[in-house]
Amino acid sequence: MRGAEIDEIDKRIISYLMEDPRISQIEIARRLGISQPAVYARIKRLEDSGVIEHVVGMNLKETNLYIAKIDMTARDPWKVLSFFENCPMFINGLITSGRHNLCLFFIGEKLSAIESCINSHIRKNPNVTDVEFNVVIAMAKDLVVPIKMWYKKGSRSPCGKICSDETCYPSGKCIGCPATTFYKGRFL
Repeated sequence: MRGAEIDEIDKRIISYLMEDPRISQIEIARRLGISQPAVYARIKRLEDSGVIEHVVGMNLKETNLYIAKIDMTARDPWKVLSFFENCPMFINGLITSGRHNLCLFFIGEKLSAIESCINSHIRKNPNVTDVEFNVVIAMAKDLVVPIKMWYKKGSRSPCGKICSDETCYPSGKCIGCPATTFYKGRFL
C-alpha cells in the first residue's frame, strides 16, 4: 500500500466503488452520512497513494480466450518479466516464493498459440528451468484485465521475432503475434 493508512470509512468507500464503479460521490456520502467534499478528499487521497486505481479492462471470465498460468524457476526473474512486458498475450507476472520463483499469465485464442510462445520464449531460455504449463479451467470471480486491443502492425513482434520465420507459424500451431501483420486471429 506504499504506506497509506486506511480506516473503516475508506474500506466502505472502496467497497462501494468496487460494487459500482459509476457510483456518485453524492451517493457514497449519503450512505456514509458524511459530506460529498469529504468523500472526494478521501478518494483523492486513496488514488494519490495508489491504494485505488480506475482500470478499464476486459472481463476474461466472459471471453472465449484461453488463460495459461506458467510457473517456472528463473535465475533472473526480473529479466523474464521485462522480456514479456510488451507482449500482447502477456497479462501479468508475479515473483513468488516456493518451488518456483516466477508465475506468468498469458491469454490467447488458441492453446497451441500460447504453447508456441512458451516453447519459443521460455522453454528455450537458458535463464529458465522447471517450467510448468497450466490452463485455467474455470474462475470463481470476474477477472477484469486491461488488454491492449489495437496495435500499429509491423513485421516484427515486440519480442523482436518475425512470425513467418518461426516453425510453428506455417504449420498453423501459432496464429502470429497480435502486434504484427502476420496475426491470423480475430480477438486481440
